Amino acid sequence: MTTTLEHQIEYAVKCLQVGKRYGRSQALCNLSLSLPQGRTIGILGPNGSGKSTLFRLLMGLSQPDSGHIEILGQRPSWQVNRDIAYLPDRARWYVGDTVRDAFRYAQRLLPGFSQHLADNLADVMEISLHMKVDAMSRGQEARLMILLCVAREVPLIILDEPFSGIDLLSRERIIECLIHHMSRREVTMLVSTHELHEAEPLLDHAVFLNRGELIMSGDADELRAHHGSLERIMKTLYA
Repeated sequence: MTTTLEHQIEYAVKCLQVGKRYGRSQALCNLSLSLPQGRTIGILGPNGSGKSTLFRLLMGLSQPDSGHIEILGQRPSWQVNRDIAYLPDRARWYVGDTVRDAFRYAQRLLPGFSQHLADNLADVMEISLHMKVDAMSRGQEARLMILLCVAREVPLIILDEPFSGIDLLSRERIIECLIHHMSRREVTMLVSTHELHEAEPLLDHAVFLNRGELIMSGDADELRAHHGSLERIMKTLYA
């Protein structure tokens, strides 16, 4: 009998009437959604739509003012976070650290980190193991940080604006790598982005937020069949 976490639950994330306010700003407003497991899901919308706030609540880094959240069938907690690979902001490195050093740290600190998978992804991402991390360009470091996430054998990966501020070549290389990687594993991935032109082929489910509210969601192929493309939907919704 299958006992893996991915198959014990129907939804990777469930939110019921979730609200979150920062001072006078309403970041999320009565947000209710269910995100299927085993899919690559785009959390889409302009800046200020609530994407990063949602991710912080899922990771337990912030608490909702109202409503209920389940992630991987449980309330957000540090215990659940062992099963989640979360892309942080740019990391701080020791002077002289190489990519190989970063892999050694990850092996000790990140549950489920696979050295073999990391080595393979480094080849695909065109990242040398001898490269010094503190000398990397922004695009190179972005590729490394995403690599450290997706090299973990966990049921859920969360990438918050992974393509923001990096060059087109790096974005394309990252997306090609993710498409290849996701086709080979039973894993859920949440990706927030407003760089939808390159990222659209990666997504098979989409959630559109605006000012903290859900305005549209569904299977990406069904949305494309009705509207032409996710990019066209985004341009129409946020025009």
